[in-house]
Amino acid sequence: MAKPGSDQARKGALRLLQGVREGVSLSDQAGALKALTPSDQARAARLAAETLRNHDRADAVLAGYVARKPAPQVADVLRLATVELLELGGAAHGVVDAAVNLTRGLGKRGQAAAGMVNAVLRKVARHEGWADLPPQQMPDWLRKRVQAAWGEDAARWIEAAHQAGAALDLSLKPGASRMDGAEVLPTGSLRLRGSVQVSALPGYASGDWWVQDAAAALPVRLLDPAPGERIADLCAAPGGKTLQLSAAGAHVTAVDISAPRLKRVSENLRRCGLQAELVTADALEWRPDAPFDAVLLDAPCSATGTIRRHPDLPFLRDGTGIAELVDLQARLIDHALQLIPAGGRLVYAVCSLLPDEGEAQITAALSRHAGVTVEAPDIAGIQPDWITPEGGLRLRPDYWPDLGGMDGFYMARLRRG
Repeated sequence: MAKPGSDQARKGALRLLQGVREGVSLSDQAGALKALTPSDQARAARLAAETLRNHDRADAVLAGYVARKPAPQVADVLRLATVELLELGGAAHGVVDAAVNLTRGLGKRGQAAAGMVNAVLRKVARHEGWADLPPQQMPDWLRKRVQAAWGEDAARWIEAAHQAGAALDLSLKPGASRMDGAEVLPTGSLRLRGSVQVSALPGYASGDWWVQDAAAALPVRLLDPAPGERIADLCAAPGGKTLQLSAAGAHVTAVDISAPRLKRVSENLRRCGLQAELVTADALEWRPDAPFDAVLLDAPCSATGTIRRHPDLPFLRDGTGIAELVDLQARLIDHALQLIPAGGRLVYAVCSLLPDEGEAQITAALSRHAGVTVEAPDIAGIQPDWITPEGGLRLRPDYWPDLGGMDGFYMARLRRG
């Protein structure tokens, strides 16, 4: 493990940025940082995320000082240092020296570029106008769809929310004490601002809470589980909703196709003193022995509602595959409705900004299934204008602007007649 205080976090951040360029998400690169101390791991992840969140803004600044396009790894060093200087307020001397050393460590090409990096970053350190640069835009394929759904103003508001990033939201286990300094959001989630190490927070070891964006906590509240109900949580990982259902007293069967991801669910259940039956299976093929009182379907989707929390996503997705996802979601809805009896309820949810994956899915499902109805949301803390014409709940990153926003989500509760 690297020595505490050594400059390993920036090296770790560069490894993460290279991984994203190669098509690997930040969350799938945790192993790349395992040699670092926990604090350096957290710093590396934050540096990489902030660099991606400000990627185009950094390039706009650098364009005024770089004569020729640098090699990709050198460009990563320049962006990383620019963001440290102008966004994170790093001391110029330390940031520039560290960037030059990182560049020299990139081999012959890096050694040849070290002088340029030094000269450019000294100018960047004196740059004015960073705060006046517009937020980073969504990729064109996504921005056009958002504009078509809600207009240009909404697209800009959403981009501003992406630029601001996301605080840490927690769902509190019933009966647990609220954490000092945590803000209580209108829907009941807790919010902590600033950079924190999750495992070091009070109540982590005792399982008083779990990490869950405030928007992601609402599908279970929409489902409104009752103690003793048999509920299936389809596509359950990473497991926040499974924990919510279990904490409400339901008998939960959590189904996911990924055994490693279900292992994480198991670990969180154990930490929080909660129980659920875990089943590794393709939710589309899974057939239980008896119907459930209710089903929660958090369907695979484009994840476009989570960019504020996952700034690497625009660099990993190009809009292809949406039609296949929409088809899969429709088949999952049809299958899930078969798992409940007449009178049973299904909550469909996706962390997507695309109406094709949300509003249009429910409208299409109603046309396919006679007798199925949508029940309007009745959740404390939501705004009436978040309820959509077909009866679902549309959440956007620009909602709660004074509170720090939320992930983009769509959800609807269906009742089988």
